[in-house]
Amino acid sequence: MTFDSGLAARWSDESLAFEYGVGVVGPKPEHRRLDAIRASLCDPDCHGPDPVYSIAMNVGRREHLPELQRRKLLFGVVAYAAGRLGREPVRSQGHVHAISLHSGWSPPELFEIWEGRAVVYAQQYLGDEPGICVAVEAGPGDQVVVPPGWAHCVMNLDESSHMVFAACCDRDYGFVYDDVRARGGLAWYAIMGNHNEIAWEPNPRYHVAELRQREARSYSELGLSRSIPIYEQFARDPVSVQWVSNPALVASLWPSFQP
Repeated sequence: MTFDSGLAARWSDESLAFEYGVGVVGPKPEHRRLDAIRASLCDPDCHGPDPVYSIAMNVGRREHLPELQRRKLLFGVVAYAAGRLGREPVRSQGHVHAISLHSGWSPPELFEIWEGRAVVYAQQYLGDEPGICVAVEAGPGDQVVVPPGWAHCVMNLDESSHMVFAACCDRDYGFVYDDVRARGGLAWYAIMGNHNEIAWEPNPRYHVAELRQREARSYSELGLSRSIPIYEQFARDPVSVQWVSNPALVASLWPSFQP
């Protein structure tokens, strides 16, 4: 792996399965099949890799599990297949987080790219007016924060290779897909060219909104250090990522926050 995440985890390129090193525990990954995400794709009848990606939730060092549980935090690891989904890059279908029973918020999510190149796409709303739409390109070691209540998906920017990332989220997470599926996806489709370049096409089921494209940035306002892996930041100071499961701790930031 090109990035030292602080967690001893490996994956198989062929099976998208994970292996955990000494002291690290995690479940057998779940595979997301192509048929499960067709409703959110630009071309629902397209061909592509199947499974599209695998996801393992509740990964961590054994000694940290009680603290993760107490703080309602969860680390997940996701591996994407190489290839395309028709004209689109390999991606997730897009969702918004369900309201957490313990916090009363639709929680934010903290992503960290471990391998490959990714785009994290996020939009403010799932109504006719999607509001602010942001596409963040990120590589190994980059962190991306999606704020509370925003719909989002993650894409593999290089069809020739796998892409792997981690996510820190609320332990009582829930993914809500209904509105995304009803509109045939999110407000912008990423269309992949012959050399992995991306052109963006608006989804006609939304009113057209400006798409803001940017590189990954640092989040000093949230107490994150770009030079320290997010799991290591938790291990050193669990309070540093407590806002993931308790967004009210930084409530004043969210109204103007963008990924």
